[in-house]
Amino acid sequence: MLIAGFPAGSWGTNCYLLAPAAGEECVIVDPGHQAAAGVEEAVAKHRLKPVAVILTHGHIDHVASVVPVCGSHDTPAWIHPADRYMMSEPEKALGRSFGDRLLGELTVGEPDEVNELTDGAVLELAGMELTVTHAPGHTKGSVTYGLPEQADIPPIMFAGDFLFAGSIGRTDLPGGDHEEMLASLSRVCLPLDDETVVLSGHGPQTTIGRERATNPFLRELAAGGEDLPSAPRRGM
Repeated sequence: MLIAGFPAGSWGTNCYLLAPAAGEECVIVDPGHQAAAGVEEAVAKHRLKPVAVILTHGHIDHVASVVPVCGSHDTPAWIHPADRYMMSEPEKALGRSFGDRLLGELTVGEPDEVNELTDGAVLELAGMELTVTHAPGHTKGSVTYGLPEQADIPPIMFAGDFLFAGSIGRTDLPGGDHEEMLASLSRVCLPLDDETVVLSGHGPQTTIGRERATNPFLRELAAGGEDLPSAPRRGM
């Protein structure tokens, strides 16, 4: 398994490329602001052929380069239908203006082909099976993508802005819901094996075991949820 990741753009959003091995087809996760150049560098370095772009949610810091990346490689994009509008209306999704200068650096709109995700779907892409899990809370259409354990590789979850090392995604933007987020965390994260590697939309990788022990939200949910911290309000 090959996973190449890099932080892109003004928001430092993690973009990932995953493939069975170098020299094979690959899937691109969350090509956000100014991610196109990094995608092309990783494609060339590892001799990859992109066949799909998959999105954890619709915020502009995760989708700003979808149109050029899909266009360059003639690939479809996958997104949950509840977040699809965000590709064309990013300011509506965030409840504030970016300003003309920053918007000039973004590609707003949809690629030629968009496929909509459903909870529990298994995407067979690039010789891999990725399980889609709907995890609303940060946005109505937030999802995670799971890769099963294989050989010496533990299970992997691409979490977007659902779960971070030490924190969770903010829930105060349009479409966010803190109670919904807590319910999703309980339903999606708590049953996972401790060894599950979490690749988040921002920051370093972690594991479910580490978060279960140290993340104040998961720790308190696992203990019954009586002393939960306040919702985070930073980032996007």
